[in-house]
Amino acid sequence: MSRIADRCDPGCRAWIAEAIRKVEADANRSADTHLHVFPLPPEWGIDLYLKDESVHPTGSLKHRLARSLFLYGLANGWIREGTVIIEASSGSTAVSEAYFARLLGLPFVAVMPASTSPEKIGLIEFYGGRCHLVDDPSSIYDESRRLAAECGGHFMDQFTYAERATDWRGNNNIAESIFEQMRLERFPEPSWVVVGAGTGGTSATIGRYARYRRFQTRLAVVDPEGSAFFGSFADGDPERTAAGSRIEGIGRPRVEPSFLPTVIDRMIQVPDAASVAAMRWTSRVSGRDVGGSTGTNMWGAAELIAQMRARGERGSVVTLICDGGERYAGTYGSDAWLAAQGLDIGPYEAALDAFLATGEMPVAV
Repeated sequence: MSRIADRCDPGCRAWIAEAIRKVEADANRSADTHLHVFPLPPEWGIDLYLKDESVHPTGSLKHRLARSLFLYGLANGWIREGTVIIEASSGSTAVSEAYFARLLGLPFVAVMPASTSPEKIGLIEFYGGRCHLVDDPSSIYDESRRLAAECGGHFMDQFTYAERATDWRGNNNIAESIFEQMRLERFPEPSWVVVGAGTGGTSATIGRYARYRRFQTRLAVVDPEGSAFFGSFADGDPERTAAGSRIEGIGRPRVEPSFLPTVIDRMIQVPDAASVAAMRWTSRVSGRDVGGSTGTNMWGAAELIAQMRARGERGSVVTLICDGGERYAGTYGSDAWLAAQGLDIGPYEAALDAFLATGEMPVAV
């Protein structure tokens, strides 16, 4: 007689199929995000584009990641009816995952540093999630695993699964979207795409896609001070650690498993004061309210464009609006908070104004 171990559960499969339909329907309802032109002098022969990820239903780039992580967990059989979803997140990923958990009728717990902005905590709770705050940011991983084991839930673990949950070959991922939207521009193949690294998933997706489609576009990853990614990239040490970043959503105290340095052409370390200055400057010049990680992107983009100008190059540069500035009114938008942090953004704002006037960036700020 044959031995059989049967785990077939038609009811569970039916629930997973309906859950995947709901997640896919959410994507189908959301039109692709806009690609805005940032105002640069036309005589430069260089065009800068901002892909506006803040228009997703949950207001940030992380909506794409959360959707991919839920589909990955559902397809793997890790997420079932009644599963408690747990994530280690400093904010935006948790906001988006809370949204999808509510869509599927699942409990959600975000394990977050106690320093996370009140605006993000409020958004997570708005979508029905619960915030579990910890004093030591480095403990969010172990605490998430503990909670998942305690309640029989699923730890989404964005920092491990971000790069593998996203289909980097296409399927309307962010990379395919960028290159398709650039198709009719005067420089359709960007010289540079500039992104930050939080999980590493976005940079991995764009870097892989550019190689897969044989584009010569180079990938620049900007990293805020206090993050481990830049030092690891510079010296090749995957075990590098650091204090952590004040720019929410990017920068990490350790090199995350989803970070793929081999698809990155250049990394740029950006001072926190420069990130905040560029955030405010971008909002002022473009009329679009942007967050801190967008400021980091824009500082890196300005440096690259200044270098292109110095070499007499023409072309295009693309970066991301990661989320809106309203989430940071009490931090990066507050002069009192900047003073308490000892951040002087004045010299960096002046440097950006000079860049827009002359196309040059100071050698040192």
